[in-house]
Amino acid sequence: MVTEQPQAGTTSQEGPLVSMTNVHKKFGHLEVLRGVTLDVQSGEVVVIIGPSGSGKTTLIRTLNALEPIDSGTIVIDQITLSRPGKGNRQIRPNDATVRAVRAEVGMVFQRFNLFPHMTVMDNIIEAPRYVRHLNDADARARARDLLAKMGLLDKENSHPHTLSGGQQQRVAIARALAMQPRLMLFDEVTSALDPELVGEVLSVMRQLARDGMTMIVVTHEMQFAREVADRVLVMDQGLIVEEGKPDAIFSNPKNPRTADFLRRVLQK
Repeated sequence: MVTEQPQAGTTSQEGPLVSMTNVHKKFGHLEVLRGVTLDVQSGEVVVIIGPSGSGKTTLIRTLNALEPIDSGTIVIDQITLSRPGKGNRQIRPNDATVRAVRAEVGMVFQRFNLFPHMTVMDNIIEAPRYVRHLNDADARARARDLLAKMGLLDKENSHPHTLSGGQQQRVAIARALAMQPRLMLFDEVTSALDPELVGEVLSVMRQLARDGMTMIVVTHEMQFAREVADRVLVMDQGLIVEEGKPDAIFSNPKNPRTADFLRRVLQK
């Protein structure tokens, strides 16, 4: 692997907001992604489903350089994040490229990852002030607008430990949105929540989809996938084994592995 590569923003032509081509990723001897190719258009909501261990989380973690890939090409918002170089050596992103991509890609995790020593407000304004160089007044105004949309305006001076899991996850979403990203990644954001709190987080995500946010969502919430996705991807053993409109995937899957997965999940 080498790290020299073009600076952020030096890619070829206009195209999809996200482009992955023949992406491979191993952890030791385990090949977690086995040649994944995927394009996501601006404004599209793509939901990724599949059994545990199929590579879903690894896929979206490669999109903001949390996981470097072993081979293939990833382009985010016309920024080349990784590509093959001479002699089949993979060119990894330099620091400027990683910063440029992460400024445009918001990610919300299974765990909330809020700074426990900071108030809700301070959690949200940290990145816009220091990465986007937004002044304090504008950052706070943006944060309050987002908290109002999340139904949490009265919590701006609270600390994370005083909030419910659903409230913390909504703060995490607000924090990501405060950077005004072009793309939002969601990694099983309801899996750590009590069942009665799942709905409030999914409601926020539904509204983001209606507002036109480009989203890639890894989830086990099949009803959400059916209602919100423009396209559903089914992963198994490091491959996208099927993709299509939600109705087609859920009502008439073509791949036996998709049918088997849905049968097991929907019977629970």
